[in-house]
Amino acid sequence: MHRDFQRDFVLTQDDFNRFADLSGDHNPIHVDPEYSAATRFGATVSHGMLLFSVLRGLIHAHYPGARLQSQDLKFPAPAYADEQLTATLVAEAPAADGCIELVTRITRGEEKVCLEGRCRLVLNEGEQP
Repeated sequence: MHRDFQRDFVLTQDDFNRFADLSGDHNPIHVDPEYSAATRFGATVSHGMLLFSVLRGLIHAHYPGARLQSQDLKFPAPAYADEQLTATLVAEAPAADGCIELVTRITRGEEKVCLEGRCRLVLNEGEQP
């Protein structure tokens, strides 16, 4: 059984700047377009945890009240400001023992993977999306 949930979204430079203010991570690769233009990325890139926060919102929307028990994350490609991104959750099997495991992914453009991982959720009783 595969069950997919998706959400398209766009992060702006203002989102990067506000996340830097909240987190205290003002690395210029995230907040300084002029500096970032001279790096191998060529533009500012999202904080990885900002991407994860969007993914966590998608998890909450489809599994309200579920507790995140574990999450593995990798960031194989950058996510740039003002590009359309897609967050995806894939349940590869039905929930068992009150828990479900999901494949998590954020992609841009032609399936460039910006975030990939897996998580395990502890579901509320009776919750089966």
